[in-house]
Parts: sequence; C-alpha cells; structure tokens
Amino acid sequence: MKNERLYGRSRFFRIIYSCCYGFCLLYNTAAAQNLRADGYKGIWFTLGQFTAYGDKYSGGLGTYTSSHVPVAIYSKQVHKTFFVYGGTTAQHERHLLIMISYFDHKTKTVPRPVIVYDKKGVDDPHDNASLSIDGKGYLWVFVSGRNTSRPGILFKSRAPYSIDRFDEILQGEMTYPQPWWVEGKGFLYLFTKYTKGRELYWKTSTDGINWTKDQKLAGMGGHYQVSNLHNGKLYSVFNYHPGGNVDKRTNVYLVQTKDMGKNWTTVDGKTIQTPLSYPQNDALIKDYEAEGKLVYLNDLNFDKKGNPVILAVISKGYQAGPSGDPRVWTVIHRTGKSWSFDPVCTSTHNYDMGSLYIEKDKWRIIGPTETGPQQYGTGGEMALWESVDEGKTWIKKRDLTLHSTRNHSYARRPLNAHSDFYAFWADGNPDSLSVSYLYFCNKKGDKIWRLPYTMQHAQETPELLLKQK
Repeated sequence: MKNERLYGRSRFFRIIYSCCYGFCLLYNTAAAQNLRADGYKGIWFTLGQFTAYGDKYSGGLGTYTSSHVPVAIYSKQVHKTFFVYGGTTAQHERHLLIMISYFDHKTKTVPRPVIVYDKKGVDDPHDNASLSIDGKGYLWVFVSGRNTSRPGILFKSRAPYSIDRFDEILQGEMTYPQPWWVEGKGFLYLFTKYTKGRELYWKTSTDGINWTKDQKLAGMGGHYQVSNLHNGKLYSVFNYHPGGNVDKRTNVYLVQTKDMGKNWTTVDGKTIQTPLSYPQNDALIKDYEAEGKLVYLNDLNFDKKGNPVILAVISKGYQAGPSGDPRVWTVIHRTGKSWSFDPVCTSTHNYDMGSLYIEKDKWRIIGPTETGPQQYGTGGEMALWESVDEGKTWIKKRDLTLHSTRNHSYARRPLNAHSDFYAFWADGNPDSLSVSYLYFCNKKGDKIWRLPYTMQHAQETPELLLKQK
C-alpha cells in the first residue's frame, strides 16, 4: 500500500513535470517564431533639447546612430544584403521595434520584415541594433541598451542566413554595439558602458555564447567611436567628452589591434596601455579642443594601401542653427607618416551623418549634405560626392533626393556593400512627429528605391523613385 502511494505520487509529479516541460518547450518555440511586420515603418524620435532653430537632433532615425556598426551586410553566399533598423508599430506611433530584413539581389525583392525584439514602450533609437554574420552564416543581432536602465541584448538566428527565428543569447550593460566577426577567431566586440561617462569597452568570444570579461579601452570622461576591420586588424576611432559633457565632444583618436584586443597600438605601431585615461596621449590624431571645435564622427574606411580614412563633421557649436557654422565635412587621411585634413563641403546640422566609400581610384561620400525642407533640422537632401585624388578635392556628382517633404538622414554603408544596395537611410520631419520611410540607392546614385511602408504580399519589389541618366 505504501509503495502504491509512493508510485502514485511519483507518477503524479512525472505528469506535472511533463506538462511543465511541454509548456516551456511550446513557449520557447513560440517565442523563437518571430512575428512579421506588415511593412517598413521607421521610428521617429525627438531628443527634446530645443532652441529657436529646433531640436539638437530629431526626425526619422531608423538608421541611427553612427556608433551602431554595422547595420547592413552583403552576403555573397546567398546574394542578399541583410539589414537592421529601428521600426515602429504604426504611422505616427513612437514604439520602438528592433527589425531585421534583407534585399534579395536575385529577385530584387524584400520580404515582410521580422521583429527581432519589441522594446516594450521604449521610443528611443539609441536602442537600435547592429548586425553581424559569423563564419557559418548565422545572423547575430546586437540590440543596444541605454546606460544601466535598459540592458543590451544579443540574439542569434535559429538557422544560417535566415531571419525567421531568433534566440536570445545574453543580456548585459552594452550601448552603441560594434560587433566584428574575425574569420577563424570569432567576435571582437566594441561597445560603451556608462561608468564614468560614456566609456569604451571590448570583449571577445569564439562562439558568441561564451564571452570574456569586459575590458576598458578608453575612459577620459566619455567617447563616441566608429570602427572598421581591415585584413584582420580592427581600428577604433573616437573623440572625447571633456568633463563628461557630450556637447563638448572634441579631438580625434585612433587605436588598432591585430590580436583580438590582446595588444592595442597607435597607427604607427606604438604599444599603448589601456585604458587610455588622459586626453593627451599617443593615440591623439588632432587636438581640435585647442581650436575650440567639436567633432562628430561619421565613418571609417581604408585606402588602397590599407591606411585609415575618417569622415567627420567639424563644428563650432552643439546647438541647432547657424551659431555652430561652419559645419565642415572633413576627410582625415593617413598618408605616409602624417595626416591630411581635407574639407568636402558644409551642411546645416551637426547630425547630418553620411558614409565614406573607397575604391582603388575613386572615393565616394553619400549623405544629407544639401539643405532640406526643414532647414535647421537633422538631415537634409541626400547627395553623392566623388574624389579622384584620394580625398584631396571633392565634387558633387549628383543630387540623390530633391524637393522632398521631409529631411533624409543617416546614410549608412553596408559592410561589403553591393552596387545595388549601396546606401541605406530613413526620412522624417525633424520639426514634428511624422511618417518615416526607408530608402536605399545603387552605387552610381542614379537609382533610389523606397521600401514598402505597407505590404500586401509576403515578398514585394521596392518602389523605384528615381532613375537618372
């Protein structure tokens, strides 16, 4: 009798366990089956720091910030450009969704985008994501956190080159994610933590699951960085924030590592000790602080010899409006044992962000350099600039957008950019809450497509808006 009661109890608990296990399995499967959105709706945002000329930055910021790198990657294995962006639930709603999709270069179509993560009421595109693809083709989405109040989250695709399902891998304090897959070695991940200001950190992983501890790269009051990988060597370019004040961002620094962060050096190979703690150090490229100028970093690329080339907007003031003029788009190029600082053009806002493309004999910049319908707001009209003398002089090759109703902003360069999906950006009215569309252009800049805001089918062809001779 006693044995029967024991057996009955154990059987009961086995049934309960089986039910719980089945429920958890069902829940996890459902969670992994990510929802599809009904179109490409970009997030609109305002920082809320106004002057007579408008907000410090605002508008359609689906491809924000320049410190989220990369946000798009072309994969020749499947002939697709994968991209992430900050989406939203509906027109005129400010509810951030972390989105992923791709452009199929074979069919010239896009699918309904996938919601990797619902930010659950957050409206801030600082929480946008970055993207990486590992050596086996798995997609990794690094969702940015914000200070210590919102953790960063890492997701991995359930299958190679597939956006259908994503599993959460880890959470942690990480903002402005910059993940780089180094073939044969794993991930070298640059990010920011709000320790004593916006300080720079890195960590590594061979498999994306197990990570080393966070290690500080620079802590001089705070920094914004851009980075890029060239021949297995990772470069980080950053400014610094005097007294922790982001409105005083200035100076340009460069460090590099060829051994996954075990050693960091200056551009000429001099070893540096991390973390960098003082503004005057061997990594300093230019002391803009001494000139009373601000530095807004846009992009980092490399010339045909592998020398780093930086794109930045150099300004005289942080507020919107003419008080910060001239805002000079500047190419900073390592030539021999020195640096050159060459102007490209001027624009009307500090956050007029664009991207730098470098080929053997031709350099290009795509960005909102032209005054848009909201003159003093973030962004403007997109233009394509070219240089045939390694950035010394520039000419505007063509206007990509004209007579727009909303400013275009944050033109992003895909990693390994394909000629048919060469730059990726969003539009939006920086002066008031508006719809935000997403766009891309080809390499020549003679064709621009708009991604479908509302989709009727599972796969659709983007709308061709511009076709020039």
